[in-house]
Amino acid sequence: MAGRLGVQHGLGRRQGGQGLAEFEKSGRIQWATDLAEIPAKYGVKNVYGEVGTAFANSAVANPRFAAAFVGTLVRGLGSDHVLWGTDSLWYGSPQWQIEAMRRLEIPAEMQKKHGFAALGAADGPVKTAIFSRNSARLYGIDVKVAQGAITGDKVAAIKAEYAKLGGMRSNARYGYVHRVTA
Repeated sequence: MAGRLGVQHGLGRRQGGQGLAEFEKSGRIQWATDLAEIPAKYGVKNVYGEVGTAFANSAVANPRFAAAFVGTLVRGLGSDHVLWGTDSLWYGSPQWQIEAMRRLEIPAEMQKKHGFAALGAADGPVKTAIFSRNSARLYGIDVKVAQGAITGDKVAAIKAEYAKLGGMRSNARYGYVHRVTA
């Protein structure tokens, strides 16, 4: 990671209705747009934006703002410089954020007005880059090697044995069951 700058959450100063109103009026999101403009302004390629809290705070409550936020980062930094983050420490299980991002698309009129590209399918190149490929590249992780290690762990072995035995669930209970006697 030497020579690279990763920027963590906090990229949207105003979020929700106030942030969307500001964006609709000016085409800018305070802090997020400033960050997204750094590569063009200064000719650098080592700036990364992580979606984290700003996405979590807006994804469900104001998805139009979430679309503007992600669109701003992708337009300015490139889809290869936007990183997925959930701040799960604060929000609990990140599955709802993952699903929100998988479903997110920038409205066509917003794409046209602000020069945003479509985000595409949940498993398409843009979202795959944001969810995993960018961080893997940034941290020097070979995804295929890492995935290979997963297929050889104990959970994978148990799953394979389960499938070999027919993969059918059993509701049988095993062990001691205390029975109350009169």
